[in-house]
Amino acid sequence: MPKNSWSAKRERQYGHIKESLLKRGEEIHVAEEIAARTVNKERAQHGEAEQASASSINDISSGRRGGLRSHSGAGGRTLAQLHNEARQHGVKGRSRMNKAQLEEALRRW
Repeated sequence: MPKNSWSAKRERQYGHIKESLLKRGEEIHVAEEIAARTVNKERAQHGEAEQASASSINDISSGRRGGLRSHSGAGGRTLAQLHNEARQHGVKGRSRMNKAQLEEALRRW
């Protein structure tokens, strides 16, 4: 659910994204997560967030990306996303792996 620190504009944005995803057939919890992540990324890119990851600030905007880097999208996940997920899973040797190696290591999880 949206944070109290979101502006009215961000609340509306969250609602629009969530409704759009629900109309496409996404489950409610998936729609809420995607909408919240999108709004939080927009907040980070516009300097509205107190804390923001480097990938949120330096990456192209969510709207422009349009799913290019979704888990099943054409480009797949970025190297930074794969590295972060490998770190969370405790994959050994991840810092020396390239994108293909990280994808393969994460497939085994």
